[in-house]
Amino acid sequence: MRNYFILLVALTACNSAETGRTGIDSTLAALVPPDATVLSGIRMEAVRTTPLYRKMIASKALPQLDDFARQTGFDPRRDVRELLIASNGAESLAAARGTFNLNGFEGATRSSYKGYTLYARENGAVGLIDSSTAVAGPLAAVRAALDRYKAGDRSGPAELLARARQIPNENQIWSVSNGFESLITRNIPQEGNAANAGRILRSLENTTFAADLRTGVNGYINGLCRTDQDAKNLGDAARGLVGLGRLSVPENQPELLRLWDGIKVDQQQRTVKITLAIPQDLIDKLVDLLGKQPLQRLPVSLRGNPPVAASSGPESHRPESTRHPR
Repeated sequence: MRNYFILLVALTACNSAETGRTGIDSTLAALVPPDATVLSGIRMEAVRTTPLYRKMIASKALPQLDDFARQTGFDPRRDVRELLIASNGAESLAAARGTFNLNGFEGATRSSYKGYTLYARENGAVGLIDSSTAVAGPLAAVRAALDRYKAGDRSGPAELLARARQIPNENQIWSVSNGFESLITRNIPQEGNAANAGRILRSLENTTFAADLRTGVNGYINGLCRTDQDAKNLGDAARGLVGLGRLSVPENQPELLRLWDGIKVDQQQRTVKITLAIPQDLIDKLVDLLGKQPLQRLPVSLRGNPPVAASSGPESHRPESTRHPR
């Protein structure tokens, strides 16, 4: 069940904008490279108040935050209020607002670059614009961001930023992209069912994701495909994964069927929309179940290459007696 749920989220991490505003920090937006094709935002100050975050922290289920803190020198659990991550598919850049502890940069080489403080480790770096604003990533990308900011250059990806600003503010986590030939599709195997999923994902032109974690997981995931047929294929694949997820629920845990009942798929012409409405009690149950399994780390890479998701391997086949019909 775990593998099906993760694959479904990966397959459908896309949507079209809704009404409302995210209130993206203008300073962070100014640091986004103009060639970015993916933007992701996390309102950490709001996330830290959610039941899901508190439960995952208590169960030590977020090793990615340890990786991020180790690579950047600032810890989202403590230092960051708002985080904006941009990627062009080849490298990622993170811009953050918060209160930064200089002790976190121990072991880094400190220098001054055009009036800003720069901390470098190997070919990764963190640049401090002021005491509450930082940018982290590959050294060359950080310097380029500081160059743009110093020059007053605000020629970032206007269309991506405009779409991001339309996401309702109550969503603590969001992402928008142009196409899906990026962090996920480049790491999908080229054979078998995973390759078919990759071909479907590559048909996406315009993608966005948003989630509100205050009372479980409530969000929407849409994708604009190149053709009506591509959208139908994507919708059918998403419905198929939901069905497989239901079949993977053990007989002794029938309440988990409600998890899959909270995922709805709708396709209209070139657009696929998926809505998520998973109550907190089921989220707690899922976190507890995942906590009993070996944890797969998804490393955060800000040193020139996008993160590579660890493969979960094929799902084991269950006897028919343990399957639930739809």
